[in-house]
Amino acid sequence: MRNIIIKFFVVVTVLSSLVSCKNTKALMPNISGKAGEVIVVIDRENWQGNLGNAVRELLADECPYLVPREPMFTLSNVSPSGFGDLFKVHRNILIFNINPQNQKEHVNYATDIWATPQCVIQLDAFDKDSALALLKENAPRIISTIEQAERDRNIANATRYENTSIGDAVREMVGGSPHFPDGYRIRKNTGSFIWVAYDSASILQDILVYTYPAQGNEQDFTIENLIANRNEVLKENVPSTAEGSYMTTDESYLKPTVEYLKFRGRQFAQVRGWWDVHGGWMGGPFVTHAFYSQDAKSIIVLDAFVHAPGHDKRQLLRQVESIIYSFEWKKSE
Repeated sequence: MRNIIIKFFVVVTVLSSLVSCKNTKALMPNISGKAGEVIVVIDRENWQGNLGNAVRELLADECPYLVPREPMFTLSNVSPSGFGDLFKVHRNILIFNINPQNQKEHVNYATDIWATPQCVIQLDAFDKDSALALLKENAPRIISTIEQAERDRNIANATRYENTSIGDAVREMVGGSPHFPDGYRIRKNTGSFIWVAYDSASILQDILVYTYPAQGNEQDFTIENLIANRNEVLKENVPSTAEGSYMTTDESYLKPTVEYLKFRGRQFAQVRGWWDVHGGWMGGPFVTHAFYSQDAKSIIVLDAFVHAPGHDKRQLLRQVESIIYSFEWKKSE
């Protein structure tokens, strides 16, 4: 009987803690700031010195394949003394805690400290030189953490306001689907190619989903093979306004690149580049994910692209990129 009572109180305590954490998060304010913004908490002297230069080189570097050029993130500096409640609810915060009395030097990654959904990164260092070394050593993870936080917010929004009919059509074709938010519509569906569009008078944010047979060897995901198949599919399915014109991949102005990633259990080749129109003047950035179907007999491609002349494209591309990152296989019933 005594053991049963003890187990009961343990369960009650754990459940109470979970409910308390959930309620605490529910009571948090929503984040502030625009998408892509990062507040850097550091004193003015270091912000204007080598450490600040290194932060700008890291986080305000040019986004690839955007014309005109745009920074990866928009940075704002706040001194530690001025870091009050107004700034603590910002979406992305990078804090430099430089103090010789720190117990150790390390980087701490946290979420939802003062608001939700929030990304907070703090670098604890003994002095400015060690802070600079710590920043450079952890640069890839710092960038990917902020990028993922931005991406997760977009995915959460797409899931919350999902147009389920599009996902049903894509799942029927390939066995899984991204989460498409309201406002998107199916522009074309051939059974092996689906064009999902979110278009206005001056901006296109579109996603193409298509398949083609896999060779079943190392050639499936080479950049040459991915681009050749992309161009073949686009020529057949994405015509432009002028007769004989069609979407293709630019390989001379901005040469496409590939990297091989794993995200939430799904392995894929990610290609970034610049699309243009053969026989026309349109163009813009694109990002694709290519991966095997569940039976490994086909290559599935999620191709997100933007056309927005006269507009900033960083956030537009990040939005459609987030959608293809949200891909999930159909759950077995």
